[in-house]
Amino acid sequence: MTYKLNVENIKCNGWAHSIKSRLGKLKGLESVDVNVEPGIIQLDITENKTLEAVIEKLHPRGYPQSYKGTGMTTAASYINCMIGKVTS
Repeated sequence: MTYKLNVENIKCNGWAHSIKSRLGKLKGLESVDVNVEPGIIQLDITENKTLEAVIEKLHPRGYPQSYKGTGMTTAASYINCMIGKVTS
């Protein structure tokens, strides 16, 4: 099943790379596509609990669902951006 999540703090391809690499290891997740400009992550999921696992994994790393973030999630996203740029 395909889902689209609107998330905060995706500003560049470094952040997109960080998200893809972190989510790529989740069981039941077939594919991840990050559209930077509108902040949408498209997921192809084969297991019901995987969507919840994705949301739980993204939030503390600075990528909460739209309108659910804080100053701390924004700060965490900048750290993940730097990691994504270095490892991409």
